[in-house]
Amino acid sequence: MTNTASDTLLFLRSWLTKPLEVAAIAPSSTRLAAAMTTEISRYTGDVLELGPGTGIFTRALLQNGVRQDQLVLVERNPAFAALLRGRFPEATLIEGDAQHLRLPATRKIGAAISGLPLLSMPRQAVRDILEAVFRHLANDGCLFQFTYGPRCPVPAALLEVLRLEASFLRWVPLNLPPASVYQLSRRPA
Repeated sequence: MTNTASDTLLFLRSWLTKPLEVAAIAPSSTRLAAAMTTEISRYTGDVLELGPGTGIFTRALLQNGVRQDQLVLVERNPAFAALLRGRFPEATLIEGDAQHLRLPATRKIGAAISGLPLLSMPRQAVRDILEAVFRHLANDGCLFQFTYGPRCPVPAALLEVLRLEASFLRWVPLNLPPASVYQLSRRPA
């Protein structure tokens, strides 16, 4: 299903073309993929994945029992989108920007995972993305986000405005670079 060497080459070409869009020096590791998806199973419901890239998190979701037809993949890089379309033909693939995400009202999302480089994005873009994600998430749904930074990539003031809370879940030292995983959820009423 995967070709690690060709995935790495595609990743590096994309990084060289648009370094701030890719915003990583290497593809995510299987350890980070496991850390990002460990809370999600086929019982979670539909899963939204932002910035799936070459599909490392997508494969981890499938290993957790999530079916392809439960996946909504949002990828704006045309090369990554073409790769994903071939690898996961039963998934819903949206080739576009997560900032403008619109799903049918009938599509209920149980969880979301994000490989987006929030730290390199303008604050308004981050706000638009979070609003779009939480508009489609079930009330008890969570967004799982990783970062290479020392703290949550969503500023506390923005979490406050959006009535969200962030919880540190785990550190993944054996990723290049090391990463931290956070869970974002709605604040209790």
